[in-house]
This record gives sequence, C-alpha cells and structure tokens, in this order.
Amino acid sequence: MTTLEVLNAATAYLDKQGVESPRLNAEYLLAHVLGKKKRIDLYLEFERPLGEKERAPLRDLVKRRSEGIPLQHLLGTTEFCGHLFTCDARGLIPRPETEQLVELVVKNSPDAANILDVGTGSGVIAISLALALPTSRVSACDLSPDALALAQENAARHQLGERMAFFSSNLLEAAAETFAVIVANLPYIPSSDIPNLSREVQSDPLGALDGGPDGLALVKRLITEAKSRLAPGGLLALEIGHDQSERVMALLTANNYRDIAAHRDYQGIQRFVSARHG
Repeated sequence: MTTLEVLNAATAYLDKQGVESPRLNAEYLLAHVLGKKKRIDLYLEFERPLGEKERAPLRDLVKRRSEGIPLQHLLGTTEFCGHLFTCDARGLIPRPETEQLVELVVKNSPDAANILDVGTGSGVIAISLALALPTSRVSACDLSPDALALAQENAARHQLGERMAFFSSNLLEAAAETFAVIVANLPYIPSSDIPNLSREVQSDPLGALDGGPDGLALVKRLITEAKSRLAPGGLLALEIGHDQSERVMALLTANNYRDIAAHRDYQGIQRFVSARHG
C-alpha cells in the first residue's frame, strides 16, 4: 500500500469510530510513525510504498485513538505557544485558548516580575511565560507530585531548570513570598458535568478537571488566598468556564480587588478574568 492508501484507510477507520477530525488525526499518527517532523511532509511521499514494518505500529496507534486515547498522549508531545512540550496522563492536555492567558499575562506584567503559576500541571503556562519574559522570575506549584515532575521535565526540555522554581502546594498554602503576578488555570468544571465529558477530556487527571459542585471551589479559595500573596497592585489572571465570568467578577469585587475585567477568547467567550489588589 502507498502512503496515500494507508492514510485514506486510517482516516476511514477513525471516521467510522466517531473520532473528530479523522484525517488530521491520521496524518499526525502516520507522520509520527514515519518520523516526520511535520505532517505536511507526507504529501511529498504519497506514492511511497509502506510495508508491514510501518503499517503495524500505525494500526496499533489508530486502534488506541479510536478507543478514546488522546492524540497528544499517543504522540507524547503537544505544541503550545509555538513550543513543544512533553504531554502524558500526568497533566492536563493544554487547550489552544490557554495561549491567550499567557498573552494576557505577558502584556500586563512589569519588567523583571516575580510570577507564580498556581496548579501548573504540565507547566506549559509557567514555561511559556519564562520563555517570553526572560528577565522575570517564574515559579510554579501544584499539589500533584506527578504533575510537578512533568512540569520540571518540560522546564529541563527548554533549558529553564536553573531559572524556574517548582514547589508542592495546595493552592498558595506553601507560598512564602509575594508576587507581582499570580496566574492560574484551575479546575473549573462542575463535578456533575464530568461524566458527560468526551472520552478524550476524561483522560485528563480528575484533579485537573473537577471544580466542585459549582465549578468554582478552587477559584474562590485562590481569590481569597491571593490577597496576601500579591504585591501592592499585583495582577491576578484566571482562566474560567464559559459561563462563570459574572460570578468570578462578583467574587473579586467582594474581596476588594480593583481593575476587574473579563477577556474574550477567539470564539467570543469570556474565558479569562483579570484583577489587581492593593
């Protein structure tokens, strides 16, 4: 079978199994098997014959993808803010819209800022900020030892191990200093909604998804705890659920934050909230 025939067969199978964007998934998986850095490279080799040596691992990957294992876990990496990160079941798979949270912090951070990423997961927010703001000091914390290990691996991957600090903490309980910026993409999905999530999303750690009965259990705590950990005029930047901006802004107002603002993602959803304190 040629590359094109194998690609078409894999696409048809994934489509039949209800996988979203089956052609795109098939291209990524075949490029991975063939050692191609870019899936577009496949288009230069459509007539190349593929033997059992190439087709057998592809069949295994396609089968696992059809069973709901996320594409990023099968590839072992994902791209975020133009950088490649290790991605596996230890941390939340980064979502494209979260790149805008990084952009928001970069735009509003002072020079040489002391920044903390709370609930860092795979570390993509903290590491992307460290890469974008080379004069800043970026720290990251998480309660999960597995997530912290993954974040530190990703920092080492980008040669940032010396510049960044990682520590175990339940939100800000172990934070011993003040920060110019605290950023967080905490779990914000209501507990009752989790069984209805897609198979792919349910592959993420439960602790990275479950935001309690109303989805805001951890966000409420962070808003309260951040008041004593933000430097005067410090920035709190949060990613939240699609219908939570009004409630989060009300919580910030009740806790005496100022300059409270909601920010829309590229789909027009009020996905981020920022505020200052002190």
